[in-house]
Amino acid sequence: MQARYLCLTALLFFSQAAIADNHAPESISALGRLEPEHGIIRVASPSTPQAAYGAVLSALRVEEGDDVEQGQLLAVADTAAVMEAIVSEARAQVERARREVDSARSMAQATCTRADVSEREAVRRSNLLERGLAGEEEAEGARGEADARKASCATASTAIQLTETQVQVAQAHLARVEAELQRAYIRAPRDGRVLEVLVRPGELMGEAGVLELASVDHMHAIAEVYESDIRFVKIGQIATVRSPAFENDLSGQVKSIRQKVQKQDEIGTDPAARKDARIVEVVIELEDSRPAARLTNLQVDVLIHL
Repeated sequence: MQARYLCLTALLFFSQAAIADNHAPESISALGRLEPEHGIIRVASPSTPQAAYGAVLSALRVEEGDDVEQGQLLAVADTAAVMEAIVSEARAQVERARREVDSARSMAQATCTRADVSEREAVRRSNLLERGLAGEEEAEGARGEADARKASCATASTAIQLTETQVQVAQAHLARVEAELQRAYIRAPRDGRVLEVLVRPGELMGEAGVLELASVDHMHAIAEVYESDIRFVKIGQIATVRSPAFENDLSGQVKSIRQKVQKQDEIGTDPAARKDARIVEVVIELEDSRPAARLTNLQVDVLIHL
């Protein structure tokens, strides 16, 4: 009986603890950082055959803090000069192939015209042979000449098709090298602001990229919520973002909850804080991005109101 009483007491204790643990708090606080929408893009150098061992930056058309539009020219690699020469050569090959087509057509026209004349001569000789006014040898010779010129006309027509195919091949080659030329011009993949220039003219461009680009018009606060508190966070909840860098608190709304649990990245100044805590990143979309536009990666305090 005493053992049963102890068991029931233990069950009641754990049930009360579970109820207390499941009680949702009024708000959740978390450390976080400011991040542009879709993060920071490192615009890479061209991946052309000429740049297989690295390309040198030839010209830089923007500076840090510049706002750029999608497709705007940002920089030029030194491979552009080589590719421009290759494109000029390819264009000359296209022009040469077109001239060969014109020449083949002229030759075919002349050959086929002579074939028509020979055919009419062969018919005339044949009629004269029937009337006894021409010899059989002359008629046969005229027929042989007409058949030979007819074959030459067919060959000339085939030559036209061959030269036209050569034009198509030359045009395809031109299109390919023009595409490779465009890859030597580094353009903005999207609208955004240049956060940092990583390579200057004369320097070798590597895997790190040429510059960093971000959409600072749409800033987010990435809150690192403890894994034990993430169950209380829902999309659409209101959040407050604070930092000494702001004159006033910023407000926002929970936009999304990322799908991966990871180790805490932002570490505060509290010596008793959990340094190895596991967290889930919560994306807070700021109502007004202007105060945060120049403060990418700033550490902030986030309060999510439940």
